[in-house]
Amino acid sequence: MAEFDMIIKNGLYFDGTGKHATVKNIGIKAGKITQVCNEPLNEDHCDKVITADKMWVMPGFIDTHTHYDAELIASPSLSESVRHGVTTVMVGSCSLSMICSEYEDASDIFTRVETVPREKVLPIIKQHKTWNTPKQWVEFVKQHPLGPNVISMLGHSDLRAGVMGLMRSTDADVIPTESEMLQMEILLKESLEIGFLGLSTMRLKWDKIDGDRAWSKSLPSTYARWREVSRLNKLVRQYDRVHQGAPNATAILQINQYMRECMGIFRKPLKTTLISRMDLKGSVYLSKITNLAARVTNFFKGDFRWQVLPTPFTVYADGIDVVFFEEFGAGEMALDLKDQISRNALLKDEKYRRDFRKFYGEKLSPRVWQRDFGDAIILDCPDASIIGKNFSDVAQKRDVHVVDLFLDLVVEFGTSLRWYTTVANHRKHILKHMVKDDKSLITFSDAGAHIRNMAFYNLPLRMLKLVKESIDEGQPMMSMEKAVWKMTGDQADWFGIDAGRIQIGDRADVTIINPQHFKQNLEKVCWKEMENFNLQRLVNRNPDLVNTVLINGKLAFENNTLAPELGIDKGFGTFLPAK
Repeated sequence: MAEFDMIIKNGLYFDGTGKHATVKNIGIKAGKITQVCNEPLNEDHCDKVITADKMWVMPGFIDTHTHYDAELIASPSLSESVRHGVTTVMVGSCSLSMICSEYEDASDIFTRVETVPREKVLPIIKQHKTWNTPKQWVEFVKQHPLGPNVISMLGHSDLRAGVMGLMRSTDADVIPTESEMLQMEILLKESLEIGFLGLSTMRLKWDKIDGDRAWSKSLPSTYARWREVSRLNKLVRQYDRVHQGAPNATAILQINQYMRECMGIFRKPLKTTLISRMDLKGSVYLSKITNLAARVTNFFKGDFRWQVLPTPFTVYADGIDVVFFEEFGAGEMALDLKDQISRNALLKDEKYRRDFRKFYGEKLSPRVWQRDFGDAIILDCPDASIIGKNFSDVAQKRDVHVVDLFLDLVVEFGTSLRWYTTVANHRKHILKHMVKDDKSLITFSDAGAHIRNMAFYNLPLRMLKLVKESIDEGQPMMSMEKAVWKMTGDQADWFGIDAGRIQIGDRADVTIINPQHFKQNLEKVCWKEMENFNLQRLVNRNPDLVNTVLINGKLAFENNTLAPELGIDKGFGTFLPAK
């Protein structure tokens, strides 16, 4: 009998704790790390020996902000994350799980917000959804051929819609009855008992509902009074779990509610992570406010962590269809119209254009988009003469206001007008400062969502490249060991899951990286098929950078190729409960 099923030899070994990395040999048996040593291991009858000379061997990355809730049902390989070294993903973010609500409600609170077509998602959920409680969902997931491991929050919008119904849960005049509150508490408690990581909520009003019944209403979670959120958080605190939230970007003082809830004065602190700390082009002061809020909360015995995206926040758009237009009235009016004819009529209206120009000119109000068409590059258009140019330059050449130019182009070309802009994290020195903060949670990939607008599937690799560049330049922002820890052991410890390390006895979730290939552009995007959805989506491709990925000791990815059984056979990922 073989002593090991698999051996990884001569790789630079990062154990996920932040300890100094050294060259080691690793033995794996029955899905577990059984040996880590300097001496050569017995290769007799070993099924697989991986020679990792000059490579980095580390725990599989943990992605704690995805929207794979629908995709894991139809395409459980979640291969776009696995190919980048991710071996554990979190679903249920931003109040959006697919557990308690009926199948159509679950689809409608998800598809417009996360810009995955309703006509694709709704049939999938209708066909497969047999559960309405957290326990039933976990039973389904445990029998599902997952690619990576799955961890989950319980989404507050899902919980509200499941208990109150979609229409009552999105009525500003309706407060849940005591019976409804008790039912929400029962479901939340059940989720915490079986290992959900906590509760996710949403206060951002621009996240809107799809379908015909509640079209363009905000998500159910946004209609809840804070006392409802606080009451549910008592259970989250009791179980020492996490509240994930998203404050309203246009009402920044609302963060005080989260701060008070998180603080541990005369009680146990409530672990809280918010979306998201960014260096916004349009609101530079917001980054300073978010930093101050975190420091004050943690000074008063809180356990507060901002989510930080360790890369420029670049967003792609088709015509006027981009979520940050929801933050001002004129953009919201256009996006609320489904019918193209009605939308074009609105965009041509002179009064509407005056309103749009007014909103565009307001530079001091809180905002995510910097409202600068001069900072937006046209990627594709039937009029080839403007491709590669920014809207302001084109407007100046045509002697028209840039807002009028943009609206004219949208009316003429619709979604065939494709453009992009970088909204935040454009200043590398500020980004480094945010990333190296010990209270920053390095996450917010949004994997599985915004399939035409953004792609951060390789977020952990971008983090490591950022740190590696600083080391190579002789001005290290942190050690590489710490960078690996922030993507693995740090997140596992804070969320309380059995992952993020590859020491003896740990599950063999392993990623092997060839650092020579960090020189390629990790921000580059391309189009690839979204498996089982018959869609093309923006993704990342970084050939040869990730050499090998193991999940539960099984080979999931090697030499730029996914294992054919990934997402088909069981034995790779599983549901990981909170400890």
